[in-house]
Formats: sequence, structure tokens, C-alpha cells
Amino acid sequence: MFRRNGLSIVIGALFIALLVGQVFAGERQYNDEREKHGEPALALRAYLASGHFLEATAENWESEFLQMAAYVFFTVWLFQRGSAESKSLDEPEEVDRDPRLARGKRLAEAPWPVRRGGVVLRLYEYSLSIALFLLFLASFAAHAVGGLRLHNAEALAHGEPLQTLSDYLSSAQFWFESLQNWQSEFLAILSMVVLSIFLRQRGSPESKPVDAPHSQTGGG
Repeated sequence: MFRRNGLSIVIGALFIALLVGQVFAGERQYNDEREKHGEPALALRAYLASGHFLEATAENWESEFLQMAAYVFFTVWLFQRGSAESKSLDEPEEVDRDPRLARGKRLAEAPWPVRRGGVVLRLYEYSLSIALFLLFLASFAAHAVGGLRLHNAEALAHGEPLQTLSDYLSSAQFWFESLQNWQSEFLAILSMVVLSIFLRQRGSPESKPVDAPHSQTGGG
């Protein structure tokens, strides 16, 4: 089981461990701030529903899903000569084949939407980028709601006027929080695309073979 699913198991375990660490560290840090302002500490359950936790978590998830959605979408049509992260410029790729031409065993073993055809297949052809964009939008909405909740909690404690959702969405604070994360995610993608032209990682599908020339495009 681990050999077949080791990548998702290890990454999933790291995600859960780090999220738990974030929860306890965030609760401690937020309650320290509340104590300085003479406010009562929040219990763990109350902290999980607070704007402090929701805004910080959703803000990061939002940028990750945007990064992956954009990466999947752009690599359909855009190329980078020599990069392991790009499709070949000259040779046809398996990922471009039309599922409507599948016959025999390949069709029998294909996912249900391929066998069903029609609109279902049309959606399934782009389901990965659609799902990632929807997760981005959900995280974006959670960031907005959590950030507004946090801002209004702090405003209430300091006797300042509260904001509406539209006020918060048009504020410099919201866009600073978003853009500072978005730009870092695209820097990470750019680093992978460019560094994979010249550098190698033996055994990783994200790298070209170690002895491949720099001009070779794709990881095959």
C-alpha cells in the first residue's frame, strides 16, 4: 500500500502535522496579542472559528491553488525550450491525444466520462484546471471572510468603525495580503521551469535524465 501511495501519504502526513503546528502556534500568538489588549484568551475551538486562523490559512491556500491552476492551464499551450516542466516543442505528447479516438482495451479501461462522451467528456478533459480554479475561488472567498472577521474584531477592540465585505475587498490591506503571496508562487514556478533546464535530480519525474542535454525539452 505504501509503495503504491507513498507520495500522497507522506505529503498528506506532512500537511496535517504542519497544520496542527500552525493551529497551536497561531492560538498562542493570537492569545498573547489579546492579553496585551486586556481581552480574554480564546479556547482552541473558538480560535479555529476566528478570523485570525481562517484568514491566515485561506490566504496561503488561495495562492497555492492559483499557482497550480495557472501552471496546469499555461502548460497546455506554452512551452519552454530545455525545461523538464514543458512539453516537447517538436514531438507529439501522449497528453494531447484525443480520447474520442480510444478503442478496444484502452476505451474499456478509460474513466467513465471518456466512455460516456458528450458534454461529460468535454468537462472531464479540463476537470483538473477547473477543480483547481474552483478551489482557488473557494479559498479566495474564505480569505475575504476571515480577513474581514479579523479586521472587525480588532476594530471593535479599538473602538474603530467596522467594515463591510465590499469595503474590505476594496482595501489595500486585502490586496497586499493576496498579491504578496501570489507573486511568490509564480516565482516558485518560474524557478522550477528555468532551473530544470540546467540542473538535474536523479530519479525525479520533475527532472530530465542526468545525462540529457540542456536543449532537451520535457522530462522523458
